[in-house]
Amino acid sequence: MKLPPERPKPFGNSDGGEHNASGRLRRLVSEPLLHFVAAGALLFGGYHLLTPMQDGAASTNQIVLTKDDVRQLAISWLAQGRSTPTPQQVRGLVDQKVTQEILFREAVSLGLDRDDEVVKRRLAQKMDFLASDVAALQEPTDAELKAWFEENSATFALPAHATFRHLYFSTDRHGKETKEAAAAALALIEGKSPDSSEVAAIGDPFMFQNHYGDATPDEMAKEFGPEFSKALFQLAPGKWAGPVRSGYGWHLVWVDSIEPGRIPNYAEVMPNVKAGWIDDKYREIKNSALQEMRSRYSVVVPPIEAADLQDLQVPPGFNLGLEVSAQ
Repeated sequence: MKLPPERPKPFGNSDGGEHNASGRLRRLVSEPLLHFVAAGALLFGGYHLLTPMQDGAASTNQIVLTKDDVRQLAISWLAQGRSTPTPQQVRGLVDQKVTQEILFREAVSLGLDRDDEVVKRRLAQKMDFLASDVAALQEPTDAELKAWFEENSATFALPAHATFRHLYFSTDRHGKETKEAAAAALALIEGKSPDSSEVAAIGDPFMFQNHYGDATPDEMAKEFGPEFSKALFQLAPGKWAGPVRSGYGWHLVWVDSIEPGRIPNYAEVMPNVKAGWIDDKYREIKNSALQEMRSRYSVVVPPIEAADLQDLQVPPGFNLGLEVSAQ
């Protein structure tokens, strides 16, 4: 027998509505997704409640070095086998570190860090290279190079050159009378050619050369000492002179020729002038750019006192790198 269809329940049935609502609520409360969302909201809110944003956290234009940072710089200095740094030397290290940090931040702001794995070690160099490239791209005119040469001609000065021979008198052989022995020998050879047999028989064996050609003051200062070099370039060519003292003993000197130092003309050194102009322009651009970048930063450094640099020790495995704290 076919049963009649069931009639729908009235909409206003309070017992059935309350029963269905409570069931839906129980199913919603047991839903895992709701648990995850609630837990995330609780963690997120708790983190911001316990770690409020500091006022200076958003500032990127302040560089702060603490006393510990400065001591680390001093220890880095010691780790390179040097003696305890002076306050002035530490200030120089601080300035270098600040410069590195500024170049690093400016490089990051230009996006130079995107394709480089060793970021902080390379970015300051990249900023440095940028200034170099800008200077190299500028092709100076001949007039600019000549004007620059006139202002910097002293840097291209050619040193004096001397061609000479000498007779050596050893303090090991003559002792305290070495200068007197050289003076007596001068009286015997005065007026004689340096190539004569009489001259060749006088003097003691010398460990280096007896004849020098085109020698510069610096070369002679390194080989004989500054006193000998200074005296040599004041001697008149074509005659025996002395005694002249060196680090080895005493010498009688015959100067064949002396070519005084001079400033070369522009044509002689033009390739070097261009290289010097580019180097000078590079330093100018680099310093100007660094000053402009540095003007956008405030730098906080503690007072550097000698007392703070006492009792420094390099710990085992010390890392020479130092991170500058930033706010």
